[in-house]
Amino acid sequence: MCTYITERLAAWGSAKGGDRWFRLSDATVYFDHPQDAPLEHSLNIDFLDLKEGPSRVAVELEPQTAMELAKRIVAVLAALPDGMSEQTDSARQVLAAWADGA
Repeated sequence: MCTYITERLAAWGSAKGGDRWFRLSDATVYFDHPQDAPLEHSLNIDFLDLKEGPSRVAVELEPQTAMELAKRIVAVLAALPDGMSEQTDSARQVLAAWADGA
């Protein structure tokens, strides 16, 4: 079952794709079928420089961008239908805590 749950955010930092580093402009987080991992579903993250296109890469992120990315990852996991992921309840608790300003 595809959820089409997707979050996109502006990202600031650097990513290493192949042998070169490039600046990030965006990140996309989504829960879907993986291309390679031996799993039915996976949390997928694409880091992009809109001039270069999507890459799965090692990154160094500015702290505010890292927090925004973490919030969006939790938001995607919290939006999954019940029973799709063991982490759904804990993700909802984290998201509620963030909403309450904890």
